[in-house]
Amino acid sequence: MVVTLMIVMVVLSALVLHLKQQTDNSKDLAAMLPIYKIENGHILSKQGDVTVAYRLQLPEVFSLSNDDFEALHHIWVKAIKILPPGTILHKQDWFTEEAYKADLTNPDQTFLSGASDRFFHERPFLAHECYLMITKRATGRKPASSVFSNLIRKTLLPPEAINPQAMLDFQDKLGQFEKLLSDAGFITINRLQESELTGTELHAGLLERYMFLQEPGEVPVVKDILFKPQWAIGEKLCQLYSMGDIEDLPSLCGSRITYDRYSTDKTKFSVSFAAPVGTLLPCNHIYNQYIFIEDTQQTLKHLESKRRRLQSMSAYSRENAISRDAVNDFLNEAIAEQRLPVKAHFNIQVWTDKVDQLKVIRNKTSAALATMDANPRQEVRGAPQIFWAGLPGNEADFPMNDTFSTFAEQASCFLNQETNYHSSISPTGLRLTDRLSGRPVWVDISDEPMQTGAITNRNKFILGPSGGYRAIFQ
Repeated sequence: MVVTLMIVMVVLSALVLHLKQQTDNSKDLAAMLPIYKIENGHILSKQGDVTVAYRLQLPEVFSLSNDDFEALHHIWVKAIKILPPGTILHKQDWFTEEAYKADLTNPDQTFLSGASDRFFHERPFLAHECYLMITKRATGRKPASSVFSNLIRKTLLPPEAINPQAMLDFQDKLGQFEKLLSDAGFITINRLQESELTGTELHAGLLERYMFLQEPGEVPVVKDILFKPQWAIGEKLCQLYSMGDIEDLPSLCGSRITYDRYSTDKTKFSVSFAAPVGTLLPCNHIYNQYIFIEDTQQTLKHLESKRRRLQSMSAYSRENAISRDAVNDFLNEAIAEQRLPVKAHFNIQVWTDKVDQLKVIRNKTSAALATMDANPRQEVRGAPQIFWAGLPGNEADFPMNDTFSTFAEQASCFLNQETNYHSSISPTGLRLTDRLSGRPVWVDISDEPMQTGAITNRNKFILGPSGGYRAIFQ
């Protein structure tokens, strides 16, 4: 009996110790939150970084020509070159699975309209929202890395906080950036208000949505975030796939790629280069795109020093000689072509609430990256810090060792340029079907194209079987 009692006491002691360790490992999210406050539409971090967030309305998928993709690519390059050194451009595209909800209680519906609504009701589709965050990193702050976080600074306040002219210059650059994107006619850009960032008691804001992966308009609910033994946010299981190294990237990139499903031997149907990991990836995911604008002169000076170091070591290793030639070619192109050297990183965060679907979404994401000729790489150890840096306003904490050096022209190719189809607000039109999801979309084929300049007349040609004209205009 004494031995049995001792065994029970040992087991209870071990259990108490295990529970105490779990309690010690858990951390209060409110105390760790890097956001200090939101004031006048600006997100202020505890490290002195300033972030401005926008909502973008992108062109619809399958609606741009080859020339349109080239024009849109050049617009992004020009806009990126306007931003001052120390700026981080973070584009965040949300793709969430939703179901079409028809109004089945409308008493004014005709028999055909009611039958159509019942047919399309609960039809699944992929909703898309695009956000753009531009962060001005605090001057004097060391870049973050996966080894340590920068917690020690000479002064608590960054120079911008006590120099109003620096903030005015940043606002001026943002105004030029907004005008460049909007004037081209491809993208609609609107600055997010404080309520859209923080949310309300009934609707989750962008910050809460990212932290807890909540649906648009969902009531805010605080959820546990676990990274071990498996990454989970509440009941949703997450995985992260990144392109943060030169070895992960495709050998060639461009403003567009050919979509083979709608192409023929004589006709090439174009989509954006990042479309396989954007609109064409049918699962819940967030596509994060980071472009870090550094001081060009300091970057070239650092690369020149690296080239000389590799030159002195090239006699000992062929790899050093190859690396020396690569750095030398990079420097020649940057100077001769007046290119802007930047650092970039791209990742895809996918999630599901079903364990048996993890392998399915892993295969879908790997296939999407392979379509871009990229090497799929799943982040495991670095996922927590990359996820934490994706919080709007915390981009300056991104680990720079997970980025690669490139030019603004190449980095812009990986930006998602398209969205899914959306219904027109015009009261007149036709109900057509989204070719990707099969959900109904209200389209104005007369007045709205005239207003946007897509057409100059309202002539229509209808080709169909007998009775098709009556079915269309019923």
